[in-house]
Amino acid sequence: MVDPSIDEILDPKRNLNIDSKFELITMISKRTKQINNGAEILVDTRDKKPVTIALQEIHASKIKPVKKELKKVE
Repeated sequence: MVDPSIDEILDPKRNLNIDSKFELITMISKRTKQINNGAEILVDTRDKKPVTIALQEIHASKIKPVKKELKKVE
């Protein structure tokens, strides 16, 4: 089991501004790639798995979603 859980991260009470599981998985994927490429780890952890580290960083609000505005096409 992953700690923290995906449901815990998506809990609206946490106010992490993540709208869906798809958005969370995309964030985890991008951050995991950055960690694998040598990016600095932003949380104090003993875990070695980049996916778990990415989850912990998101849970700790060290990584936040980037919201893009959609442009109206006329």
